[in-house]
Amino acid sequence: MANAIEVRGLVKRYDALAAVDGIDFDVPEGSVFAFLGPNGAGKTTTTEMLEGLRRRTSGDIRVLGLDPWTDGRELHRQIGVIPQEFHFFAKVTPKEAIAYYGRLFDKQPDPDALLDQVQLTDKADSRFDTLSGGQKQKLGLALSLVDEPRVCFLDEPTTGLDPHARRAIWNVVRDLRRDGRTVFLTTHYLEEAELLADQVAIINHGRIVAHGTPQEIIETYGGPERLRVQGSSELAEYVRQRLGIPVRFESGRLEIALREKGDALRILSAIDASGFPWTGFATERDTLEEVFVHLVGQMDEGVLKSAAPTVEGTP
Repeated sequence: MANAIEVRGLVKRYDALAAVDGIDFDVPEGSVFAFLGPNGAGKTTTTEMLEGLRRRTSGDIRVLGLDPWTDGRELHRQIGVIPQEFHFFAKVTPKEAIAYYGRLFDKQPDPDALLDQVQLTDKADSRFDTLSGGQKQKLGLALSLVDEPRVCFLDEPTTGLDPHARRAIWNVVRDLRRDGRTVFLTTHYLEEAELLADQVAIINHGRIVAHGTPQEIIETYGGPERLRVQGSSELAEYVRQRLGIPVRFESGRLEIALREKGDALRILSAIDASGFPWTGFATERDTLEEVFVHLVGQMDEGVLKSAAPTVEGTP
């Protein structure tokens, strides 16, 4: 599969400060790529360099085979950008806005279809200044699609939205992927990235600290899978003594780390034979959010001294 975005040795310096410090990653065509990081990590600076809005200090960027800085005019005809906060003319309606963008790009968009895609049909003839924050974001997304972009840059598109509006945006992202378009997504909602992204990169202090699929990152940097069982403190002590393993007990629940294949069956067999009452069990892993907090916290404490390598098997 060809890459829509290729980044090699990318650096952006402001005097002595390296806001972006030699990062590398690829974004395959037709995929959703989530670029994650805390505030001040280099996320926005990197995104603006990819969009051709900020000049790099060194390194190489290719978006659809073009250099965003020197080939910006040609590139901007092939990408769509939705900022975190979308603003437009106060008295213009969504339907009029789409027609206006169509004239700008010499396109003939179907306003009804675009508004239906972002679930904004009922506001087609409402003035922009009467729309809620979530409705304005939906319109911004619809307008970013007027030019039928091959790559869509979505900067925290669901920030401040209610759950219903967030899910509407998620559905649009899925539609874009299904249509073969590439989505470069920045978000502070880690469950959103885990749900939507094919690939994730986490940046902190200007360096990539993890890169891979959400599942690969969780398996590589997260804790072991855990078995949780509803039971008593007596059952917890029985398992500790019988199997010689650590058991965490809190609020009527046992939590046991699964470190080897077959551990869950072995532990459940011992619990069932114990004679102590127990009800229900489940296995779980860390979420992407938990891994993110762990990685960023480690680096902020100086534990991670260098950028982590790409997870094996990923670009």
